[in-house]
Amino acid sequence: MKLGIRIVGDIARTMEAETRAGQKAVTAAMRKAGAGLKSAWRAQITGAGLGARLARTIRSEQYPKGRRSLNAAALVWSKAPVIVGAHDTGPLIRSKNGFWLAIAMPSAGKSSRGGSITPGAWERHTGMRLRFVYRRTGPSLLVADNVRVSKTGRVRENITRHKDGRVSSRLQGRATAVIFLLVPQVKLPKRLDLAQDARAVENALPGMIVANWTETRS
Repeated sequence: MKLGIRIVGDIARTMEAETRAGQKAVTAAMRKAGAGLKSAWRAQITGAGLGARLARTIRSEQYPKGRRSLNAAALVWSKAPVIVGAHDTGPLIRSKNGFWLAIAMPSAGKSSRGGSITPGAWERHTGMRLRFVYRRTGPSLLVADNVRVSKTGRVRENITRHKDGRVSSRLQGRATAVIFLLVPQVKLPKRLDLAQDARAVENALPGMIVANWTETRS
């Protein structure tokens, strides 16, 4: 049996056209994959109750920029990688200096920047001193003595300052308020599974490329 091969048309042009079709198909598939993964991660973050602001830190970019390529790639990342990564892995958080983690109670209020306040910042802001209360069972405490607690739960100073610098306490309504809980470590719950969405996009990518390639050639 004899077999014969005959090339019809210009093979160089055929290969060139096929390469262009592949570049278009791969680039389009990577663009769609990057956008899809960004949307999936944003939806997962808001669905976990972490807020739209954190979700908007998820960004995507495609490479190479401005042209088609068989080696096209998409990058999806967060502009707040530490926060997103912590919710994705559920790490065990310990104090940097090996002592305590201070967890602010509602009575502590917020920092000047709107976030959680530290014990040192609270003392500087209020002019009051915190007292350490050790407990053998349960978290230890940092408390403020001789204070008043407002209806909203915020602590305010319960002293009268005279013009000559003398200080006198008003005893009515005086109380000791818990401002911070002190714990040796905190286990952050895992609230995200970003790898699951990434795997889903990765598994769908070959089919997306083939579909785009077929559409380009038809």
